[in-house]
Amino acid sequence: MGTARLLESEEGGAVKPTEMKKKGKQAKSTSEVSDITAEVKPKAATKLKQKRGRSDSSENAPAPRKMPKRAASCTSFKSKPVRLSDKHETIENKKVQVVEEEIAALSLIPGPEDPRPNRRLTDFIFHDADGNPQPVEMLEVDDLFISGLILPFEKVEKEKEAGVRCEGFGRIEDWAISGYEDGSPVIWVSTDLADYDCVKPAGSYKKLFGLFYEKARSCVEVYKRLSKSSGGDPDLSLDELLASLVRSMSGSKNFPHGASIRDLIISWGAFIYEQLVGLDDAPNSTDKLFVELPALAALRDESKKKEEFVGMNVSSNGSMNAPLKIGDGEKTEKVSMSKGKHVADEDEDTKLARVLQENENWQSMKQNKRPRHATTSSSKLYIQINEDEIANDYPLPAYYKTSIQETDEYLLFDDFFDTVDPDYLPKSMLHNWSLYNCDSRLISLELLPMKPCADIDVTVFGSGIMTTDDGSGFCFDNEPITASGSSAAAQNEDGIPIYLSAIKEWKIEFGSSMVIISIRTDMAWYRLGKPSKQYGPWYQTVLKTARLAIAIITLLKEQTRASKLSEFDKNHPAYISSNPVNVERYVVVHGQIILQQFAEFPDVTIRKCAFISGLESKMVERHHTKWTVKKKTIETKQANLNPRAAMGPIVSKRKAMPATTTRFINRIWGEFYSNYSPEEVKEGDSIDVKKDEEEEDEPEENEQEDCEEPEEENNTLPVQVPEKPHSAIKEKKACGSKTGIKWVGKAVGNMANGNALYKEAVIRGEVVGLGSSVLVEDTIYYVEYLFEDSDSRKFVHGRLMLRGCETVLGNIANEREVFLTNDCVDFELDDVIQPVVVQIRTIAWGHEHRKANANFDKMDRAKADDRKSKGLPVEYYCKSLYWPQRGAFFSLKTDKMGLGNGICYSCKITDDEKNKEIFEVNESKTGFTYMATEYRVDDFVYVGPHHFDSDERGNETHKGGRNVGLKAYVVCQLIQIESPKNLKRVDPESVSVQVRRFYRPEDLSSDKAYRSDIQEVYYSEETLKLPVYALEGKCEVKRKTDLSFLDSTYIVDHVFFCERLYDPDKGSLKQLPVNVKFSSPKEDLVDEAAIRKRKGKCKEGESDNEMTDNQQSSTANNRLTTLDIFAGCGGLSEGLQKAGASVTKWAIEYEEPAGDAFRLNHPDALAFVHNCNVILRAIMTACGDTDDCISTSEAEEMAAKLEEDEIKNLPRPGQGFSGMNRFNQSTWSKVQCEMILAFLSFAEYFRPKYFLLENVRNFVSFNKGQTFRLTLASLLEMGYQVRFGILEAGAFGVSQSRKRAFIWAASPEEILPEWPEPMHVFASPELRVSLNSNTQYAAVRSTASGAPFRAITVRDTIGELPEVGNGASATTIEYKTEPISWFQKRIRGDASVLTDHISKEMNELNVIRCQRIPKRPGADWRDLPEEKVKLSTGQMVDLIPWCLPNTAKRHNQWKGLFGRLDWEGNFPTSITDPQPMGKVGMCFHPDQDRILTVRECARSQGFPDGYKFSGNIQHKHKQIGNAVPPPLAYALGRKLKEAIEAKNKTVE
Repeated sequence: MGTARLLESEEGGAVKPTEMKKKGKQAKSTSEVSDITAEVKPKAATKLKQKRGRSDSSENAPAPRKMPKRAASCTSFKSKPVRLSDKHETIENKKVQVVEEEIAALSLIPGPEDPRPNRRLTDFIFHDADGNPQPVEMLEVDDLFISGLILPFEKVEKEKEAGVRCEGFGRIEDWAISGYEDGSPVIWVSTDLADYDCVKPAGSYKKLFGLFYEKARSCVEVYKRLSKSSGGDPDLSLDELLASLVRSMSGSKNFPHGASIRDLIISWGAFIYEQLVGLDDAPNSTDKLFVELPALAALRDESKKKEEFVGMNVSSNGSMNAPLKIGDGEKTEKVSMSKGKHVADEDEDTKLARVLQENENWQSMKQNKRPRHATTSSSKLYIQINEDEIANDYPLPAYYKTSIQETDEYLLFDDFFDTVDPDYLPKSMLHNWSLYNCDSRLISLELLPMKPCADIDVTVFGSGIMTTDDGSGFCFDNEPITASGSSAAAQNEDGIPIYLSAIKEWKIEFGSSMVIISIRTDMAWYRLGKPSKQYGPWYQTVLKTARLAIAIITLLKEQTRASKLSEFDKNHPAYISSNPVNVERYVVVHGQIILQQFAEFPDVTIRKCAFISGLESKMVERHHTKWTVKKKTIETKQANLNPRAAMGPIVSKRKAMPATTTRFINRIWGEFYSNYSPEEVKEGDSIDVKKDEEEEDEPEENEQEDCEEPEEENNTLPVQVPEKPHSAIKEKKACGSKTGIKWVGKAVGNMANGNALYKEAVIRGEVVGLGSSVLVEDTIYYVEYLFEDSDSRKFVHGRLMLRGCETVLGNIANEREVFLTNDCVDFELDDVIQPVVVQIRTIAWGHEHRKANANFDKMDRAKADDRKSKGLPVEYYCKSLYWPQRGAFFSLKTDKMGLGNGICYSCKITDDEKNKEIFEVNESKTGFTYMATEYRVDDFVYVGPHHFDSDERGNETHKGGRNVGLKAYVVCQLIQIESPKNLKRVDPESVSVQVRRFYRPEDLSSDKAYRSDIQEVYYSEETLKLPVYALEGKCEVKRKTDLSFLDSTYIVDHVFFCERLYDPDKGSLKQLPVNVKFSSPKEDLVDEAAIRKRKGKCKEGESDNEMTDNQQSSTANNRLTTLDIFAGCGGLSEGLQKAGASVTKWAIEYEEPAGDAFRLNHPDALAFVHNCNVILRAIMTACGDTDDCISTSEAEEMAAKLEEDEIKNLPRPGQGFSGMNRFNQSTWSKVQCEMILAFLSFAEYFRPKYFLLENVRNFVSFNKGQTFRLTLASLLEMGYQVRFGILEAGAFGVSQSRKRAFIWAASPEEILPEWPEPMHVFASPELRVSLNSNTQYAAVRSTASGAPFRAITVRDTIGELPEVGNGASATTIEYKTEPISWFQKRIRGDASVLTDHISKEMNELNVIRCQRIPKRPGADWRDLPEEKVKLSTGQMVDLIPWCLPNTAKRHNQWKGLFGRLDWEGNFPTSITDPQPMGKVGMCFHPDQDRILTVRECARSQGFPDGYKFSGNIQHKHKQIGNAVPPPLAYALGRKLKEAIEAKNKTVE
């Protein structure tokens, strides 16, 4: 179609392109060709700037515009006038200027002009001279013209671009493709006047433009895989190239559904070849010439063969379109073929026919029309087999028997699970399983439809051992009872024995060497491991049929008749019989399994082949039942009808034990669920999670979360407003109403502006006074003061009170509770409809007041119910201040409310916030105040990195590469302040500052950064002028000898040291001159709040207290005694203790290995390895509060069996402790709700001063946010102050993405802790929680655009650890090298030997796969060659797990599976069981062929090397994966300690 040109070439000598021939135009006289075209020389075609008659002299030619490498078509297109038909005219935006002439449009839009104008083109249509839209390929045979919107060449940020629409473009002279280095195609077209970057076609033109765009994209993809400079391999074979292309391009939305990507790429082979060969003349190219690459030449040759084959008069489907004939032995008659002509020899008519046919085929595939015979396709009807037809293929009837006590599936998954799409249900593994009917008779899985169907008459149940589904360990065909699932050891998995509710559907994912079968109930998906020994024979037939389907597909792909099924050897996995009649019977009676596997096959020609229609017909002939396939839904949960439910008592494992609760918690949760039904939550109330940019959907802790990562996250908690309670609202009088308003008594004072203040007023006979509440329209206001203005108008200054349903609590809130806010307003007394009773409540705090408070609440509820029954107005109460901008509820400051002195506390808060934005420069111009921070000359400041360097962030799309290229703030010293002299008022835009830049080690090289201290900076003589708004805060730079805390494990202060000078011109480091002065060592550390000065970045209520790292000055009195519930191995306790905030005295952990690990690391704490429900029951029993305890008989019995010493050591109320909590389960279900209930019951019973709840990010969205809301409501009902938010651990000093939800609670007498400031750069979005449609809250700002310190990398974390191999098992080894990075030096601590540097052992196949994964960033399964490998057993197996490429399109390409870490990137979320096929598959070491070790995972979480773990390797990984990263816990602990110290100061 065209040939290649190098557009950026500055030298001549590129290969001469072959001119595109056109029908009836090439032989015309030159009189019909424009003068410009006539003067074109052959060499000019190699350079865009030289074509169409431009001078070929290199002396006079201006310097060419630097453009990316691209290939293009030829020139010599003739000009024609344009006539655009009416039906293709586009609707113009009123703001878009329209011009007729291209030259006029170019003059109106700025852009590069030298050597030729360059602009962007959008909303464009390519059309012929009659105005009819035409595909780009028609340039080969006709003249095309443009209609579109011209934009400036450079993109304009943060404002809408204005363009000019032009309808009178000249003829398209040529086209070009660029973007090879960037990895994304850019298509250019050129007219006689300018070059245009085709950004976006018009909506009506997308279909015609799509084919050419995909061809261009295929050129770029091939370039990436064959170009060594782009990380490709020029020695790839054609098969390897095609396999790689299929994997990378299968996710494209532009490809027709069901089209064979491989076939399309082959059909475009000649086009791709011509484009890439045209790049061979690139200057200074180090790549091998494309013309010499065997894969590219082979692709071209395959394309030619395909073109010849298309020209033959024979069906391209071959025998696949023949009717079903099994075992007839007939031969297919061969059709003689005539060799077609090569494209280069085409005449104009043939060329036109080829172009039209290519576009027709593309559009046909886009429409994806099904053949007429497919009316009985399995997508609409399910042809069900009859049981008697298959009886001979199964054993004699048997019944399910087991001695294992099984748990009801419903106990493990919440009854109100909100998922409506079955594809998003939780996923688990099922081992040692059996299937049976309602009579417990074993039943075949194939009797159940593979898709949900209407009016089915069969019900299948199941039982088995449920474990976490990590996607690992497939079994292969040489194993007995092969299927998906792990090895035989899986049968002894430490899972939960369960019985399932009715199975609704099942599916098969298959390959030539594996079969993966999954079943679905209304509660979850289960991937089937090995069946029980009893059920094994019932499973064999299903597996055999699945293998048979694979064999048939393989035969059809090879264009072989299905009759060969009877010719299989007996050892073949798909062998049925040597008798063709028996084979045909088997295929037909088990046909539905085969049909469904065909339906999921990606190749459309296979799915639509005649074999399928023939099989469907034969199945109908056998009178199989037809069922209508219905849409997948999850039915309303009812009782589990599994017959196991009636087979005696079912004892749950302790993990699923119902919570032990106090009556208080039981009432709150019980009242809600007794009045709640799932139907009440409408579709619009669901939780929406959005992202700023596509983030690797990164699952966290075995859950489906931030599956990429992704990135702005918006956990929407919609306000659900129930019907408002009856309040007997009175109608305001329409006229004469002001005569009924008067003051009571005389004025009691005056405001600052002279307005008179009053205590009370009478409004239409009702008294309104200070501290009362009134109704205005439909809103309640609290009266702060009453005043009269100079016009004698009577006013109220009121603070807004929100009903509970208008807060984050939504429909969980008590209808009588209102919340005070800091929003206030003045309104006239005449606007008041009526007074409203709102009782301002304070409650007595402490365990000793629980019963009295409970009795008061009971009487209060009874009184409210009585008033409601009598139709009396609602009497409200208020206990808390709601501050949505801070994501918190605070206790009321009653001493500052309703004073009536003309001063409003909330107005003062608002004024203080406004004052922070005031900008002032002092008279001497030696300092200024900006965003509440005072800056002076010689101060050290932070400057945003974008003011110095362009964004160097790469196009990393792998999970571990998100931080690559992100930079920390630039440390500078303020030298001079420059302000205009004559301006009356200065602002941050008019004032500039001169600063001296300090370089960081990472500015020199990544290796320098790795080997240097993270707090080190280099002095330089480089100065520059910046606007004031470039400043991000203050810091300190000192001499290293002046710092006393360099050995701290955690970094929290904005302090740096400098000892050397850097010369950026020479790139050299020198000793720092002695005359350079820094901050005095006697000066206090910088206030942490000072650097957060921008709106959205400041942390509310910032404390002025600053603490040093070791916290040695802390007294025992300031440390909180702590109970750690669900303690795990103790990561949360470790961080809080290191911060000096607490001392853990008690811990509760259910799992023994984790409990042992906690004891090893916290020997002074009493660790109870038991179910927390049993512990709470024992405590309440010991304290004589059994009447207040609701628990199961199981918990009661187990509590009674505790030893006397254990009971004696249990914590007691009144001992003064705080609670901590985290949950070690990740798949949200009923189990986790029980954990929440148990923990809240601990808090309600003990009433600690503080507690911290940590959970997975999805906690706020689970069950449509109801669990989260109920947790908040429970805490508020107790009287706590509450703060909630989501934090990213990676921003607090670990090299790991880990987003977690937290809830702080503090008693009303304490100060609620603030959120810690993120100190490290990390590519995470601002994790915002949408409280309602108007308000969003982020606990902390995102650090993607800058932070005080750089991100911690994988190399920083594990780079110096000694090399070990797959399955390394030595628990103690020597370090072998000294620590290198800042992180390594601190994480080692005092450890003398390295422990737990042990790695999970992979099987032989996975080791081979790991060895074949390239050792480069982002490499994963998609980089594996498509080939078979021979195992030591002699078995040949696929190197690529077959299920991955065939299911990649619907699973985000399975990015990261079998993935290597990036040395300069970060770890994905640490999980409990790292597996290459697990939820977080990126678990391979960057350089070594193994899974990450236990110690490497521990370091990624921030555990010091001296921290101990217990149990086997699986236990240790689980302890790490479930833990709170100690650096994050430390940051939280510092803020807790600040709150404690601030409270102590107020008491003093």
